[in-house]
Amino acid sequence: MIPTPTPADRFTFGLWTVGWPAADPFGVATRETLAPWDYVTKLAELGAWGVTFHDNDVEPFGASDAEREAIYTRLKKTADEVGISIPMVTTNTFTHPIFKDGAFTSNDRSVRRFALRKVLRNVDKAAELGAETFVMWGGREGAEYDSSKDYNAALSRYAEGLDTVAGYIKEKGYGLRIGLEPKPNEPRGDILLPTVGHALGLISRLEHGDIVGLNPEVGHEQMANLNYTAGIAQALWQDKLFHIDLNGQKGLKYDQDLVFGHGDLISAFFTVDLVENGFPSGGPKYDGPRHFDYKPSRTEGLQGVWDSAAANMEMYLMLKERALAFRADPRVQEALTYSGVYELAEPTLGDDESLADFMADRSVFEDFDADAAGERNYGFVRLYQLAMQHLLGAV
Repeated sequence: MIPTPTPADRFTFGLWTVGWPAADPFGVATRETLAPWDYVTKLAELGAWGVTFHDNDVEPFGASDAEREAIYTRLKKTADEVGISIPMVTTNTFTHPIFKDGAFTSNDRSVRRFALRKVLRNVDKAAELGAETFVMWGGREGAEYDSSKDYNAALSRYAEGLDTVAGYIKEKGYGLRIGLEPKPNEPRGDILLPTVGHALGLISRLEHGDIVGLNPEVGHEQMANLNYTAGIAQALWQDKLFHIDLNGQKGLKYDQDLVFGHGDLISAFFTVDLVENGFPSGGPKYDGPRHFDYKPSRTEGLQGVWDSAAANMEMYLMLKERALAFRADPRVQEALTYSGVYELAEPTLGDDESLADFMADRSVFEDFDADAAGERNYGFVRLYQLAMQHLLGAV
């Protein structure tokens, strides 16, 4: 039976996903667009829990204060009427020509100041609408030519901008957290925070890094040939997984933004396994929205938009069913034990073992039979095959 999504599943969509008119660098739009509140209403009908947006997904660039308030008032009224939450808001600092050399890292100081005010204004709106996370994707923070950037200065300005926004959030008592969204390239040739690891490194240098974490996206990590599940696992381990973006990607291509699971299905299965089941040995677990950042194919009309939105939720729920069954299977639990997965959670040194005691224990090294240990069969292939059996519905 195909599962049906409900608000309890906490599925969210960006307005830039279902609202994308399918224009690309090689062709004009192929379908009409609706008003923001019309997308909100339809997403609620499909079973979504929430909606997210950039400021300019809703308000025209340069809109007056009166125009902005009228638009957001209607959007919030519609969302409340249909039972849609607004858990995340972000700011567009990449579309307008002013941002062609970046926002927080532009060589032009006046552009950096404009960008910071634009972001802070939208932080106010995010808090007013009840959002919990403020995502920041630095899509133009980068370069095509190494000679064009003083990277030391660029990273310093990036940190300055982030700390200013985080400090403002604290000063206002908003309770928002910032989620940085890494991406290796596109639209810039090289983006300054290309991976989860790069973003974590920058956060470690921030004054207000306690409220700055990550919003990793499937396609962005896989564009760099990285393992998305491993990336969000490290963010979880460091208590920095504030939000996730789910979509599909087929390897080292442009940012495809396919429906979740329509790219690397096996990776999608293990992502859902981690999100829903957590680590085998326990530890931190993601409890935020299951957010979809995809694009309906350029071949689709409005019906295809709704079909693809429903497909994201359906794919996630089917994978969730299989991931829950996988972890509950006694054969899998036995295989996890056999493979040493649970053993990995045991500290290498004993609770009361000093380093001196460890160095004096001859069984650790001098009398240890390395050849015998090297003969161990870990059974990783069998464990993986059990996952495939569940993924394919063979059990």
